[in-house]
Amino acid sequence: MFHSLLRTEAEARRALLDLEEYDVRLDLDVDDSTFRSVTRIRFTSAGGPTFVDLKPVAVHAVTLNGAPIDAEALDRGRLPILTEAGANELVVEATMRFRNDGEGLHRSVDPADGRHYVYGMMFMDAAPSVFACFDQPDLKAPYLLHVTAPVGWTVLANAAGTETEPGRWEFERTAPLSTYFVTVVAGPWHVIEDSHDEIPLGLSARASLAAQLDADAEELLTLTRQSFDAYHRLFGIRYPFGKYHQAFVPEFNAGAMENPGCVTIRDPLVFGSRVARGTRIYRAALVAHEMAHQWFGNLVTPTWWDDLWLNESFAEYLGNRVAAEATEFTDTWVDMSYARRQWGLVADQGPSTHAVAGNGATDAVGALQDFDGISYAKGSAILRQLAARLGDDVFFAGVVDHMSRHRFGNATLRDLVASWERAGAGSLADVTREWLLKAGPDRLVWDRAAGVVRRTAPESAPAQRDHTFRAAVFDGSWRAETVTVTGAETSYAPTGSVVLLDPYDDTWAVTVPDPETIAALPTLLPAIDDEHLRAGVWNGLRNAFHNALVSPASVVEVAVASPPVEDAEDSKRRTQAWLFGKVLPLAPAGSLERVHEAVMTRLAVLPHGTDPQLGAFRAAVRSATSAERLRGWLAAPPAGIDLDRDVRWRLLVRLAELGVVTREELRAAFDADPAADARVQHTRALCSLPDQAAKAYAWSVFTGETDLPNYEVEAAGIGMWSGPAEVTAPYVDRYFADLAGTAAVRSGWVLADAAEFFFPATSLTPETLARAEALAERLDGPLRRRVADVADTLRRQLAVKAAFER
Repeated sequence: MFHSLLRTEAEARRALLDLEEYDVRLDLDVDDSTFRSVTRIRFTSAGGPTFVDLKPVAVHAVTLNGAPIDAEALDRGRLPILTEAGANELVVEATMRFRNDGEGLHRSVDPADGRHYVYGMMFMDAAPSVFACFDQPDLKAPYLLHVTAPVGWTVLANAAGTETEPGRWEFERTAPLSTYFVTVVAGPWHVIEDSHDEIPLGLSARASLAAQLDADAEELLTLTRQSFDAYHRLFGIRYPFGKYHQAFVPEFNAGAMENPGCVTIRDPLVFGSRVARGTRIYRAALVAHEMAHQWFGNLVTPTWWDDLWLNESFAEYLGNRVAAEATEFTDTWVDMSYARRQWGLVADQGPSTHAVAGNGATDAVGALQDFDGISYAKGSAILRQLAARLGDDVFFAGVVDHMSRHRFGNATLRDLVASWERAGAGSLADVTREWLLKAGPDRLVWDRAAGVVRRTAPESAPAQRDHTFRAAVFDGSWRAETVTVTGAETSYAPTGSVVLLDPYDDTWAVTVPDPETIAALPTLLPAIDDEHLRAGVWNGLRNAFHNALVSPASVVEVAVASPPVEDAEDSKRRTQAWLFGKVLPLAPAGSLERVHEAVMTRLAVLPHGTDPQLGAFRAAVRSATSAERLRGWLAAPPAGIDLDRDVRWRLLVRLAELGVVTREELRAAFDADPAADARVQHTRALCSLPDQAAKAYAWSVFTGETDLPNYEVEAAGIGMWSGPAEVTAPYVDRYFADLAGTAAVRSGWVLADAAEFFFPATSLTPETLARAEALAERLDGPLRRRVADVADTLRRQLAVKAAFER
């Protein structure tokens, strides 16, 4: 295990050092597992001891001001050095390891053609596994990069570069960057170049995705142009990093990373199969989100990770806003209600909730765990409220003042608030104190009998927050009414039989429909054509279910009356994933079959080729128990649904879950179309088979005995717990015995993710909950937090079961 940088250590090192320049030489043409790294750091020092961060396979030489340093002193990623007062030069020559977990310098082999690709992901503490550095956000410096790569590869980085001779690449000096922004992207990429407003633009993806990237290029470049124009209008500050390249890379953990000049994006967002509009909206908002980071995050960077929200909340808010206002995706806010609202609210109600700002991150690894729905969705919601309160003129005047004062530097929450107050916002002490520095959401419930809205503040951090929002009231027809809640009770007695609080996401609170409203939803929801109101209905039900305030049977009644097929994107945070993953396992016998028949009924009448039809088909596959029906679709799907790779593997995975497909058939399907996304689904299908061999294989992935890339680790974890309890039961004990040992084979993102993917969530027993809570207490770092969070999910499932088991 490597050291995790403490905030106190970062403050001491920043007080000692000022950096002048990094000169980094990387040789990627050594072998398939390692590369050479030579780093020269020029800096000034007040004089005294400190350390440089370094995570090598081997160190060949280290010199400080020409004198050798004993590399044997390297301890868990830290090499002590004694700096001189004044100018210093540190040179480190080392061999580093390529990784397959989406961090550091990740190397991937495309199963479609066997070609190799490399990309850098330095966030949050992976830079020292690529080059020696002082790895903290407030020690910025310009970079000169030199790369040797196999002949025929294209190499991209933060600054513009040229191939000076075959396989040798030289890059221009960058603007000052934090270590976690540095990247190199190398391989036989398919590259598209363009320009807009004198900014060179580029797109790239694996060669096997060339046709798909070509098909998507105009949409992507249009989004890029529109977003640049919008940010230049809003900020009045030109994009400051020269070129702007968007590299779609394989096996990327996050949605994207905002590396100045060379944004990296997960390459499933180059579409090879049909996707729902929600996926296109997500991609559009992501493009705008990463571009917002060029100003918020890159031009001005948080001094320490407890102000991560200065990056993510702003990029989330502005990315969504720009996508909605400046692109064709005007329904972005509606889709974000489905996609992001519950991500934030569930995190904010969990045991590891934290303040949006000043979240107490004492070390870098711990801060990574605050890279969550609170920093994104809640922070964005608060900024949206603040912009409405201040008005755009004052809001953006403060933002521009902040960026101008701290250009290419670092800043804090206090700095930003001061900029807003200088711009005419007045005192923002209430926003800072009650909204940004206190964790947890308020709960808002309408008490029909008393005619009041009750506000309950979180027990952990009692807050005095006012809420202004629209309520949706039904009295023969729907209307919106503005409500302002102040204090514990606010009078509100609308004329209407059904009332939904804040279905349009105007504030940040857990809103729970009253029982009479829930009872009316099966009748009313089918006729609602306001898409944001429909999203608000489902969010209200999800809030209630999360707090054991609505029965699974009642949710099923709503789903049968009006299946949520409009939310056709069905990834893990969305409505369908919640319905099938959380509600139906606790619902009365026969509920899955009822939902299946309801979506089949909708499938029969929905217009061909539409998103709702796609959503209905996906739900039908997920709920099908008939192998004959599934195989019929595998031969010929319904009109309007193409048998593309995504559809084919959805059907094969479901057949695997039912145990009615062979390993040979799965292998033949992969061999016929050996794409990267097919490889992931092949792994999921193999691990989903309901037999001991499948579960033993999945478990070998968890323990690291079978070494797979990060996407396949997730796929194995998802497949692990499908099947009858008698097959999976032995692995409940093994989870609690084996989890701690996975820290020896993983780190960072994938360590915590695997703890969640392989958690025995289907073991809905108090005994499993007690063991999970006890295990969390014994763990530390990312594992402790992730196990505590999944244990809380299990606790809430058991609370629903106890409340409504009759």
